[in-house]
Amino acid sequence: MTRGNYNTKQKDIILNIIKKYNKDFTIKDIYLEVKDTTSITTIYRLVDKLTKDGLLNKMIGKDNNTYYQYIERCSCNHHFYLKCNNCGILTHVECDFIDKLTDHIINHHKFIPNSRHIIINGICEKCKEVF
Repeated sequence: MTRGNYNTKQKDIILNIIKKYNKDFTIKDIYLEVKDTTSITTIYRLVDKLTKDGLLNKMIGKDNNTYYQYIERCSCNHHFYLKCNNCGILTHVECDFIDKLTDHIINHHKFIPNSRHIIINGICEKCKEVF
């Protein structure tokens, strides 16, 4: 096995771990799962690349830690999400109103939002039953 193949296998393992998370995760979370086979440097490099490629959403938590969440590729022009503050689930929203909202912000507030990563925090339907 060549070094290149080994790196590809490491990347595949890390990506599969990332995809299984259904809420926020940290680099430390991934590292704890692969620390016997993969360096933390490899994890940082892959997470950075996936973030730049638009497959991971990067967020700073209230505790000032960096969190990530996997984003499925889609064909829409915007990435508008609802994030539950309780369970951490990030839900992609496709809705015509979002385009109208974005146009309103541009035209009336003279501000161009980053439509690749608009996140509204709140409580999801499942969690609101707990409150």
